[in-house]
Amino acid sequence: MTFDESVPDRPLVYAHRGSSAAFAEHTRAAYLQAIADGADGVECDIHLTRDQHAVLLHDANLDRTSDGTGPVADRTLAELRLLDFSSWKGVRIPEKYGARSEQLLTLPELLDILRGAGRPIGLAIELKHPSPYQLKLEDRVLEVLHNEGWDPATSTVDNISVSFMSFSPDSVKHLLKKVTAAHICQLVDDIDVDEIRDELSLGTLAGAAVANVMKSAQLEGERILDDCEVGLAGPGIMYIREHARTVQRWLESGRRFRVWTVDTERDVALCQGLGVHEITTNKPARVLAQLRSGSQQAPLPS
Repeated sequence: MTFDESVPDRPLVYAHRGSSAAFAEHTRAAYLQAIADGADGVECDIHLTRDQHAVLLHDANLDRTSDGTGPVADRTLAELRLLDFSSWKGVRIPEKYGARSEQLLTLPELLDILRGAGRPIGLAIELKHPSPYQLKLEDRVLEVLHNEGWDPATSTVDNISVSFMSFSPDSVKHLLKKVTAAHICQLVDDIDVDEIRDELSLGTLAGAAVANVMKSAQLEGERILDDCEVGLAGPGIMYIREHARTVQRWLESGRRFRVWTVDTERDVALCQGLGVHEITTNKPARVLAQLRSGSQQAPLPS
């Protein structure tokens, strides 16, 4: 079954870490719910375990979304299987979505779930940096995909259309050596020094240093999009609001837009009004309902 590249007369809706408003992010339940919600695609974040398995987790550390602690990269897959990745959400998982012990997913397991969708579906893979494995992360993910039957020319696996994305310009440049530019997304967002310092619990000097590195990455990512080196632009919704002229320039240059994380009616309408091609949301069922209802579009930012 090949991926049908025809698109509906609305933005495509990608489920951010699965239907993560309903179930714990990146879990089997979240992705099965995304399929049930009718999402056009799903998004996932990838880290490598100590024994080089590609696992679906957003954070480099286990503390926020499991009952474990410490870096993901310090654990084997077998060790991660012993942890609870769903109870923190406080939502009961229906029996049909698997046991609590089955909620952690590897990339091959997610592909199996998407194969079971019975229809064409997209998969947006975010490569998370900084990674202790550096660009070996990208190489390992591509190796896993090749083993699953991925066709680099079309970037498909059976009924699944695969795209790749990262905030890291180094990651994007590395991917461009092996993946068609049309299937690569440069993610961009504004860097706030105070937010970075608080989020990472860093002092003034250390926080500023980290933020400066991230700001440099943002500028290089913007240059990559300015020069049309990749086919997909991935700004956050706040970036869309703050950089209307830049966004309009990228749209006019033919970049395909994938905007994250779009959860409110106002933001959905804004994306629709701008002509955004793909919306990434924690609430795919709600966003799809709004798009199909033909709700009035919000005015564009000046």
